[in-house]
Amino acid sequence: MKNTNYNNSITATHKPIAYCLYRVSTVGQVDKTKNDIPMQKEECREFAAQQGWIIGKEFLEKGVSGFKVSAENRDAIQDLKAAAIRGEFQILLVFMFDRIGRIDDETPFVVEWFVKHGIQVWSTQEGEQRFENHVDKLMNYIRFWQASGESEKTSIRIKTRMQQLSAEGVYTGGLVPFGYCTVRNGRLNKKGREVLDLAVEPTEAEWVRILYQKTIDEGCGSYKLAMYLNEHGLRTHSGSEFQSANVIRILRNKMNLGYARNSNQDLPHIPELQIIDEETFEQAQFILDQRSKEFDGKRTIARQTKSKNLLSGIMFCGHCGGRLTSLVYREHYTRKDGSVYDRSQLKYLCYHKSRGLCKCDGQSTYVAERVDDAVVGYIRKMFEDIKDAPDTDGLMKNFAKESASYRAQQTMLNLELDKSSNQLMKLQDEIGATLGGEGVYTTEQLTTAIKTVENKIVNIKEQIEQLQNELNCKKMSIDRIRPVYERFVRWARSFDTLNLEQKKMVISQLVTKIEIHKDYKLTIILNEDYKMFCDNWATITSGRIIIA
Repeated sequence: MKNTNYNNSITATHKPIAYCLYRVSTVGQVDKTKNDIPMQKEECREFAAQQGWIIGKEFLEKGVSGFKVSAENRDAIQDLKAAAIRGEFQILLVFMFDRIGRIDDETPFVVEWFVKHGIQVWSTQEGEQRFENHVDKLMNYIRFWQASGESEKTSIRIKTRMQQLSAEGVYTGGLVPFGYCTVRNGRLNKKGREVLDLAVEPTEAEWVRILYQKTIDEGCGSYKLAMYLNEHGLRTHSGSEFQSANVIRILRNKMNLGYARNSNQDLPHIPELQIIDEETFEQAQFILDQRSKEFDGKRTIARQTKSKNLLSGIMFCGHCGGRLTSLVYREHYTRKDGSVYDRSQLKYLCYHKSRGLCKCDGQSTYVAERVDDAVVGYIRKMFEDIKDAPDTDGLMKNFAKESASYRAQQTMLNLELDKSSNQLMKLQDEIGATLGGEGVYTTEQLTTAIKTVENKIVNIKEQIEQLQNELNCKKMSIDRIRPVYERFVRWARSFDTLNLEQKKMVISQLVTKIEIHKDYKLTIILNEDYKMFCDNWATITSGRIIIA
């Protein structure tokens, strides 16, 4: 911010005219007693009076960082340069030179520019900055290099302290996220002032959970969710109606997991601030990512769920590879007898084929009901084998199968190891006989045979160790797989009771892609995360289910 004050009492034109520049990095420094505007102004006026100068204009910059803001973006510096070119003043006076700036690769040249244009640059604390020799230039650069370093150190100290406070759940300023509030817990800072702590706001937290649930289970978009909140009379913490961006910010906020964030850096977990679980958060992020523009070519979840076609967003033409769109085909006409024929039918359309954009030899349209019924029939059959199983039985059953396979391989390797170890012992016993002249092998033959068997033993041990490591990794992955399995079982049990939007979201997460060919031949590609729970998966080639 710039403010200029004219001194109308200038009459003695023979005295040098000084323009003053005052700057503080934060607005909060304007009325304090250290390095603030009033103090700088008083020092500069006293110094100018002692030197016999007349103060012409005073330029004020409030809340302008000399370390972060370039001179070309500072109005005061640009106005001073323009005044220097017009010859309005002879001296630029500041309290300290770092008031001009703290950027080490810019500010020294700003000062030099004024000097080259006939302006003396003075500081009340450091005197005049001259450029009469190379030493002057070097000292000028070193001064602002030091100022830049001090700014960096200050910035690091502030960021570190802010992170520490955030890690403790202390409110560090800014708009409090939806779902949270500030409370007084009697905590004091170093100056003895009470600080506020962040806390979960119960009512808003419940609405946050609803947003996640509607995103994951019903596929609601951010616009629809914003309207939903507004219709229920909710408002943002700034008092305005919710917009799409507000909803996305809520769903993306890692604080909902209990991780305070500062400068995009995760901080330690604070259980008291957690609103949702990790699985829910990750599911929501997957859906949001899928609906972003970056995923246009790889999307497996429809950007919107308002289409009445169950498989919109994941249907592809098996001939040209293009994504199928949804349409409503309507027949409406009046018969000869005067009666009206009116029928609507949902269809999937190959846009490329219908517009002649490529040489697609598939059909232009497919009746949606026929396609949807076939896919739903397969999904019901897939769910049938698992929906009555206890939550962990199927999971442990698959793990038991894998463990049995690993143990069988280990048993075979251990038998081979024992056999090789016995062979090595016999060869070693043969050494004594050979040295005594009674052996049937030469020393060279024994040495080669022993080395071969030893290498074989090392190789077998490595295979056993590798199998054990893989089995250990499988055990560790159970905790990761369990939430996916429980979700799969939950879908199996509730699928037939879900509404259209909910079924869409289940299928779009369960199925990666559906390709349709002529005569309604379907290729269903299941998500890798769920194929392990299908007992008949071993009979399915390359993760594809062909429905003819």
